[in-house]
Amino acid sequence: MAHDSTIRLRPATADDAELVAEALVRNRDHMRPWEPDRPADFFTARAQAHRLADPSVQRWHLTDGRRIVGQATLSNIALGPFRSASLGYWVDAAYTCRGLATRVTQEVCRSARDDLGLHRIEAGTVLANAASQRVLAKCGFEVIGTAPRYLHIDGEWRDHRLYQRILHNGPPNAMP
Repeated sequence: MAHDSTIRLRPATADDAELVAEALVRNRDHMRPWEPDRPADFFTARAQAHRLADPSVQRWHLTDGRRIVGQATLSNIALGPFRSASLGYWVDAAYTCRGLATRVTQEVCRSARDDLGLHRIEAGTVLANAASQRVLAKCGFEVIGTAPRYLHIDGEWRDHRLYQRILHNGPPNAMP
């Protein structure tokens, strides 16, 4: 992560729960238009510790010193002949417009291909989320369709634009 010398991307750890909760509270209004409605306890260290303990999700944190200023996740990881996952990410309101989401997405795609041996990654955005759509396009994702009433976001069922990126075309048994 070269442009901001103090900003790093690293794997999430169980010790991050308090810092993640602080970041989510700090960015609650910023992320509201793009996120599902969350109960109040979602924004606690206890809830975040539970989420961080979920082995089915790969998480990375974007940090500035000790402060967490973003997160990327790969969820719904499927191996075997599918070798696919779903990408999610967010960047702290005070750190937007620096290219961080693009750099994080590129690094997660590299890790998904090289470390997990995934063939493809999918992502979806609320139709109005032009910034996230630009990030995905810059990172080689292609639009694969629109899903009507796909997720319940900010109080309503929202249509989403769906994307995918093919990471490699090798056989699934040749990958880690």
